[in-house]
Amino acid sequence: MFNSLSDRITGSLRNLRKAGRLSEKDVEAVISDIRRALLDADVALPVVRQFTASVREKAVGAVKSQALNPAQQVVKIVNDELIEVLGGESRELNWAAKPPTVIMLAGLQGAGKTTLAGKLGLWLRENGHRPLLVASDLQRPNAVQQLQVVGEQAGVAVWAPEPGNGVGDPVEVARSSIQYAKENTYDVVVVDTAGRLGVDEEMMEQARNIRDAVNPDEILFVLDAMVGQDAVNTSVAFRDGVGFTGVVLSKLDGDARGGAALSVRGVTGQPVLFASTGEKLDAFERFHPDRMASRILDMGDLLTLIEQAEKTWSAEQAEDLATKMVGGDFTLDDFLDQLNQLRKMGSMKKLMGMLPGMGQFREALENFDEREVDRQEAIVKSMTPAERADTKILNGSRRLRIANGSGTTVTEVNQLVDRFEQAKKMMTAMSRGGGVPGIPGIPGMGGGRGGYTKRQPKRKKNRSGTKKGRSGNPAKRRQQELAAQREREARQKGSAFGPGAQTAQPDVDFDELAKFLK
Repeated sequence: MFNSLSDRITGSLRNLRKAGRLSEKDVEAVISDIRRALLDADVALPVVRQFTASVREKAVGAVKSQALNPAQQVVKIVNDELIEVLGGESRELNWAAKPPTVIMLAGLQGAGKTTLAGKLGLWLRENGHRPLLVASDLQRPNAVQQLQVVGEQAGVAVWAPEPGNGVGDPVEVARSSIQYAKENTYDVVVVDTAGRLGVDEEMMEQARNIRDAVNPDEILFVLDAMVGQDAVNTSVAFRDGVGFTGVVLSKLDGDARGGAALSVRGVTGQPVLFASTGEKLDAFERFHPDRMASRILDMGDLLTLIEQAEKTWSAEQAEDLATKMVGGDFTLDDFLDQLNQLRKMGSMKKLMGMLPGMGQFREALENFDEREVDRQEAIVKSMTPAERADTKILNGSRRLRIANGSGTTVTEVNQLVDRFEQAKKMMTAMSRGGGVPGIPGIPGMGGGRGGYTKRQPKRKKNRSGTKKGRSGNPAKRRQQELAAQREREARQKGSAFGPGAQTAQPDVDFDELAKFLK
């Protein structure tokens, strides 16, 4: 959703490095670019004014201080202000002192409240709670049945004493759910309420009656992240008419410009607590302002990536994989297992998009075909157990048989085998603390230099047969050192953060990644 905004802001910040030591004119030019980017992203005008005014005040101060690297300070200021606009520090849910904790969902029809109730129920269940979903939307056709289906898919119980479709009292359904939850030891009650196509007094009155009947610990306003500027009017109407303690953004995976996410906190004063990032029930996550700001500035979201990996991989699996890598026993069967584990983590596009610096490969990411993973799996499954264990026995006839069996070409089989062998060598060398030519090392584990490092060509040999090194001639050696320094600076030029920035850089061979994405 934030792709366009991210590209424009990071592009503007990247230009800071070209100016060397910054002036107030440079800062004003950057702020002007950011202002246009925010307005184009449908961010509310009051939020834009507050954001740019705060950035201007702090950035001009950084310039006047004549710091060693003011460009980096401006980047940090923009990052901090984005975090503040998105909500500051993450807030936990308000849990009741005595169960059950009651969470009421409110919002317009079409915002995705019913599906989100199932996602929230699944998230609560996975975090050790015993939730109960309450079908208090009795107006919308088949809303009760939809919640029952969603609850069954999430493995969460549903309280639905009325059939809905205009039959039953939604306030009484909500009130009776509290007693039912106490009698059956449910510790969280999620009340799904009715919505309308627009903000009207009838909807507000019913929402207020349900609120007064259940006395919720949290009222979550479900906001469609694709509604743009209208999010301001809708959120203010709900805040004044019913009141809410937090916001849940739905449809955050859409292709809208993302103004709702950046506007709602500044307009209503209430934080965003959760975000729905896809259609599946597990496409639901806590909203962390610092991580979202990091994504917008193309600094990646490694913490979320690690959390998703921890949900998928157990400690035993990670230890077993590490043992195989150290011993060089990693086979195509292990590769297939890792491929399936990655699938459980979600879309490959989404996972790779969480890596720092991937904004420069956005076109390749958008064009990446998720079915490529299926083709890789088909190739491996077309091999015999012996072939998976030892790729050295794959001669021409075997590769042709595998290609025919997987519906691919011999070229694709060769590419997979070559990439696997290269990856195997890389993982083995890095796990042992050694370096792999052309591939960055992992910090703390030895190997090559981290960062955006391209594959280096092999050094030419001189007449004595040794690799070409530093010249014994002082003048020539000085030329070599200057050339090496220029090469290092050229590698850093693409970063908006400059040399020595505090932002963590990815240990990724982007040339190899770009080839894989084609």
